[in-house]
Amino acid sequence: MTEYDAIAIGSGIGGLVTAALLARYGKRVLVCESHAIAGGAAHGFSRQGFHFDSGPSFYCGLGDSQSLNPLRQVLEVLGEAVQTIAYDPLGHYHLGDIILPIYGSCDRYRAEIAAITPAGAKELQRFERRMLSLYDALKSIPTLILRSDRKLLPVLLSYWPALLQLLPHLREIQGSVGQILDRDVKDPFVRRLIDLECFLLSGFKAHGTIAPEVAFMFGERSRSAIDYPIGGSTAMIEALVRGLTRWGGELRLNAHVERILVQAGRVTGVRLRNGTILKAPIVISNATIWDTYTHLLAPEDLPESYRRQALETPVLDSFMHLHLGIKAEGLTGLTGHHVVVHDCDRDLTEPGNTCMISIPSVWDPTLAPPGHHGLHAYTMEPYQSWHSDVTYKARKRSRAQSLFRALERIIPDLRDRIVLELIGTPLTHAKFLRRDRGTYGPAIAAGKGTFPSIHTPIAGLYRVGDSTLPGIGVPAVAASGILCANTLVEPEQTAQLLKTHRT
Repeated sequence: MTEYDAIAIGSGIGGLVTAALLARYGKRVLVCESHAIAGGAAHGFSRQGFHFDSGPSFYCGLGDSQSLNPLRQVLEVLGEAVQTIAYDPLGHYHLGDIILPIYGSCDRYRAEIAAITPAGAKELQRFERRMLSLYDALKSIPTLILRSDRKLLPVLLSYWPALLQLLPHLREIQGSVGQILDRDVKDPFVRRLIDLECFLLSGFKAHGTIAPEVAFMFGERSRSAIDYPIGGSTAMIEALVRGLTRWGGELRLNAHVERILVQAGRVTGVRLRNGTILKAPIVISNATIWDTYTHLLAPEDLPESYRRQALETPVLDSFMHLHLGIKAEGLTGLTGHHVVVHDCDRDLTEPGNTCMISIPSVWDPTLAPPGHHGLHAYTMEPYQSWHSDVTYKARKRSRAQSLFRALERIIPDLRDRIVLELIGTPLTHAKFLRRDRGTYGPAIAAGKGTFPSIHTPIAGLYRVGDSTLPGIGVPAVAASGILCANTLVEPEQTAQLLKTHRT
């Protein structure tokens, strides 16, 4: 029977960040991953010489030492890094007949919008100023010192000048983007544009998205580097795994955790599907809140009222995915990111209406065979009506047509170029990522509740990932790992780590 200081379930970014930081703090840590590939929702996979990202594709600040991106900061304290390719514009939005490049420079971005709506561009400038002011206030407190217990307060008080800088922004920190939007922007085009950017970040439009999330986005893309990791999301995961093992941590693939073991209200370890018992006084679940409380724990392990309330956490939709390998001959001037809104008179959040497209082989040719490109397109799709039966193949092809049409806006002869075609549905998302209902995460709108914390009623059991604070997205899930790891050590150890890193 093997014993560890801590065991993390799942090798998504949240789980790997937590485990790698704990290893950096000197803990004996194990990460158990059910899949044969590390990375969770951020893993990459290869088919016929094409390498694809399974999930996230938009990144900022990975190659900038001054970036506030929590993942970048974690890699630095682990002594790791990823090579990146900087690019600009961030992408292109296809809104009806309008094709709008999204530049990192606020002035250049605003100039593009001024060509469409001069009055809207002026309103956007006021909105930007508020977002960047909030970003500047937030960056005064290092993410790497944050934790999720009572010891946070004295840590924050040691940064009292930064706290004073934050005071004027308390209303914005606690509020939605929509509240700021209503104050500053009346132009319908700009309002719709900000709704779109919020939806891409959180799954909600402006009134459902918290303001700090958009402040971070505006700040990073205008004051840091818009970049893509060479090798795709796999490169980020490999860097985290290197950091984990460099500091003595361990990763086991094909190690499916069947049960979190609890005795007298306290974690004692985990049991794998093959019957192996692994002992640890601390277990960190990187599974979703629904998977943790239904599959990994027995119902009697949790207070019934707590369990019921937790499982009632609202759920965002899943996705349709399209991964394609295409011939690149004759494709000149192709850019890497696109968002297509098919019908601007329909709701942005309607399944199939807003399609996200990534063509990373534009920047990193190693992701596709010579003379080819690899494409990933995805759109929100409800899970509820999906089931595997004789109609499944025909139905998934039918539901993928919005993605094909979106890609044809970029590459009109797309279908003649296809050499590899993979269509994924919410069932695919649920199966390979082991996510309840294949969900993107909790549907918690700003002002309608907060994301659950890392804590649980079971002593020694913690949760990280996109169904915990601070929420959805690569920076947020990395931050959840920081919060968890720091909570499990003394503030002095965190301060020493930060001091060592800076010197």
